[in-house]
Amino acid sequence: MMPLIDELEKFRLERRISQAKLAEMLGVSFVTVNRWFNDKTVPNKMQQYHIEKLLKEKVS
Repeated sequence: MMPLIDELEKFRLERRISQAKLAEMLGVSFVTVNRWFNDKTVPNKMQQYHIEKLLKEKVS
């Protein structure tokens, strides 16, 4: 997994968020999130931006 996805998975597990809920928070489908976590695809630049934004918002 790429480091950003590792961080996203840690974020998700620590907060007990389902993949479906995480997908909703990021504005993508469950299938998209599931493919990231299973190394089938990687987020595009816009998705990466929103992942980074989510991770920064929740840390603050």
